[in-house]
Amino acid sequence: METSCGLTHSQFNFMTIHIPKGYRFSAVYAGLKSDPYSFDLSLLASDFPASAAGVFTQNLVCGAPVQYDKKHVPSNDVRAVVANTRYANACTGEQGLVDAETMADAASLLACGETGKGLVMSTGVIGALLPMEKIKNGIDNAATRLVASEAAFINFAKGIMTTDTIEKYVTQQMKLGTGEIITIAGICKGAAMIAPNLATMLALILTDAAIEPDVAQELLHNAAENSFNSISVEGHTSTSDTLLFLANGAAAAKKLDGDDLIKFTNLLNELCIELAIKIPSDGEGASHLITIEVEGCEDIAAARTIARKVAEDPLVKTAIFGADPNWGRVVSAAGTAGVKFNPKKLSFYLNGFELFQNGEPKNFDKKTVAESIKNNRNTNFKLTFGEGNAKTTFWTTDLTTEYVRLNADYTT
Repeated sequence: METSCGLTHSQFNFMTIHIPKGYRFSAVYAGLKSDPYSFDLSLLASDFPASAAGVFTQNLVCGAPVQYDKKHVPSNDVRAVVANTRYANACTGEQGLVDAETMADAASLLACGETGKGLVMSTGVIGALLPMEKIKNGIDNAATRLVASEAAFINFAKGIMTTDTIEKYVTQQMKLGTGEIITIAGICKGAAMIAPNLATMLALILTDAAIEPDVAQELLHNAAENSFNSISVEGHTSTSDTLLFLANGAAAAKKLDGDDLIKFTNLLNELCIELAIKIPSDGEGASHLITIEVEGCEDIAAARTIARKVAEDPLVKTAIFGADPNWGRVVSAAGTAGVKFNPKKLSFYLNGFELFQNGEPKNFDKKTVAESIKNNRNTNFKLTFGEGNAKTTFWTTDLTTEYVRLNADYTT
C-alpha cells in the first residue's frame, strides 16, 4: 500500500497531493468575507454518481445545512457539494432551510444538469441569514472554474476556512488486488468550538473507489469515533458540524469487498485520524497540541470519558500553556470523570517522564520536564489504570490568552 500523508501531528502540509479521479474543484470570493483576496465559497463536482454518507453534529440546535444533508444521505447518487464560510446558516428558521436547499440544488444543477443531487455545508457566525444573491452568483462563478487539479483541490480547502490559519488536507493511495490504484483524499476546517461528536468542523472525504452507500455510512461512522470524535479544543459541540464521504467509482467500478475493503477501511481510519489531528494542531491561539493516551480501563467508554475530561479541563490546559508540569491537575481531572477506578493503581507520565506511579508522587526534575513542554509544540500525557485492557487516544490543545482574545472578538 502506498500512502502520501502530511506530517503527523503537524499543522503544515508538505506532501505529494493525489487527486481522486472523477472530481473537479473550485473556490471563489463571493463577497461573504471582508477580504477580497480570500476564498469564501467552494464547489465540488463529481463526474460520476457518487455514493454518499454523512456524520453530523449531536447538538440539538443544528444548522439548516445539517438538517438538509441528513435527509439526503446515505445516497447512491450525489454529484455536487457546495460550501461557504462566514455564515453558518444556523438558527435561521424556515428561510435558512429554503436557502440550504437552494444552494444544494444550484450546485447540483450546474454539476450534472439536475437538482436534488447536491449537498451543502456552511460555517461561520450563527443567526445571520445568508446573503443569497452573493451566494448564487458565487456558485455560478465557481461552476465556470471547476477543474481537476492540485491547486483547485487546495483552493477548495481554503474556501471553507474561518479562523483557521492554514488549509487542512490529506491524500493517500492504495493498490487493489486487481491492480488498480485508488485514491482517498480528505479536506477539513476547524480551529475552535471543537468537541467530540463533531464540532465547528466541516470535513469532506473523497475516493474514486466504488462503495455501497450503506457500507460507506458504516465505514464513516466507525472512522469518526477514533478521529473526529476524539478531538477537543474547549468542549463546545457546534451547530454546523458535518463530515461527508463520497465514493464515485471512477478508478475502479467494482464495489470494494474482501481484503480490498479491509485495507480500505484501515486506510480511511488512518486518513481520518491524521486529518482530525490537524484541527487541534491549528487550534485558535494554541501553542501546544496535547496527545492524551489512556490505558488500562475497564472498557472503551470509560477510557474515552476520562480522556475527554482531562482534555477539556481548563486548569490542565492552562498549566501546559505555562509549561507547568502540574501533574496534580491531570490526575484530579481524571478523578472527576465519573468513572470508578482504584487511585492506587493510577500512574501518569508527561512527555515520557513518570510523575505519578500507582497512587504515589515520583521525584522528578521539574525544570527538565518544564523545558520539555516549553520547547516542544507537542505534549504527551499517558494515564495508566489497573482496571482492564481498554485504551484510547485523544487530542486537545492548551488554553492561551490568544484563544480568549480571538473568541472575545469573534463577532465584533
